[in-house]
Amino acid sequence: MPRLIGAAQTVTSQTQDAVITTFNSSGTFTAATLTTQATILVVAGGGGGGAAFGSGAGAGGYREIADHPVPSSGVPVTVGGGGAPGNATGGGAARGTKGADSVFGAASPITSTGGGEGGRGVSGTNTAGGAGGSGGGSNLSSGSAGGNKGAGNTPPTSPSQGNPGGDTFPNGAPVHTGGQGGGGGAGAVGGDSSSTASTPYPGDNGGVGGAGVASSISGSSVTRGGGGGGGGHTGSGGSPGSGGAGGGGTAGPSYSPGGLNGTANTGGGGAGQSNPGTDVFAGTGGSGVVIVSEAAVDQTLASSCWDLRQVYRQIKADDWV
Repeated sequence: MPRLIGAAQTVTSQTQDAVITTFNSSGTFTAATLTTQATILVVAGGGGGGAAFGSGAGAGGYREIADHPVPSSGVPVTVGGGGAPGNATGGGAARGTKGADSVFGAASPITSTGGGEGGRGVSGTNTAGGAGGSGGGSNLSSGSAGGNKGAGNTPPTSPSQGNPGGDTFPNGAPVHTGGQGGGGGAGAVGGDSSSTASTPYPGDNGGVGGAGVASSISGSSVTRGGGGGGGGHTGSGGSPGSGGAGGGGTAGPSYSPGGLNGTANTGGGGAGQSNPGTDVFAGTGGSGVVIVSEAAVDQTLASSCWDLRQVYRQIKADDWV
C-alpha cells in the first residue's frame, strides 16, 4: 500500500524490487532504505504555448540517472511548474513563457531545464520558439521567414535532456502566417508544419509535438516529456498539431477553445493556439516530477547477510587477509 512521508505530495510505494518515492511538487527526500545510491528521474516543467497562430512549446528537460549517490536524509527536491500560455487578448498575440527547472539534491545536483516557450504568430517581436530542455516550435509572421525554432538540450547534458522544436514549412521560405512548428519532446524533435491538398497555402497544418520517453522507474511504463502541438491555420483548411505522446497539449481546432495544456507531472509542453481570437489562450505547460527508486529493504538486508556469511567462511578457513 502507498504511504505518505512528510508533505502529501511525496508518495512512497513499494514494488517487489524497489521503494519508489514520487514528488509531484517540491519537498525534501529522506531515504526509506539503507541504500546509498538510487535511480533518479528528474523532469522539468513544460513551456507555455504561443498564441494566435502560435507554435507549440517544448517539453521540460528529462533526465534519468542510475546509481546516483544519495544521503540518507535532508535532500532538497524542486519540482518545476509549467510555463504560462500566450494570450490572444483583443485579437493580439503573445509568446508563452518558459517552464521552470526541476532539481534533485544540493551537492552534485541533477538539474533538468524547463521547456522552451512557444512563439507568437502575428507580426512583431518574440515570434521565435524558446530554447530549453526541449525547444519551442518555429514560428513566422506574414511574409517573414521561419527557421527560428528553439534549441533543445540547453544547457547541454549527456545524455541529452531533450530535442529542438519543429520548423515552419518550407523551412525558412517566406509564406503567409499559417501552421507553426510543434514543440520538441524528450524523445523526438518537434514536427514541422505541413501542407495537404485541401490547404490553399503551404504549411497551414500545425506540426505535431515531439514524442516523450517511457520509463518504468515507478514499476510500470509511463511516458513523459511530450512536446506541445503547433497551431494550424484552420480558417484556410489547415489542421492543428496534436500533442506528443507523454503529456504534450494538442492545439485547439479554431478560434475557441485555445490550445490544450500539457498534462500535469509529465513536463508536457503547452499547445499553440491555432487562430487569433478574443481572450483565447494557448496551452499551459505541464508541471514536472521527480521520482526516486531505491533498492527494496529486503534486498539490502539480504546482501548484508551474504557479506557476513562470506566473512565467516573466510575466517573459518583461515583465509582472512
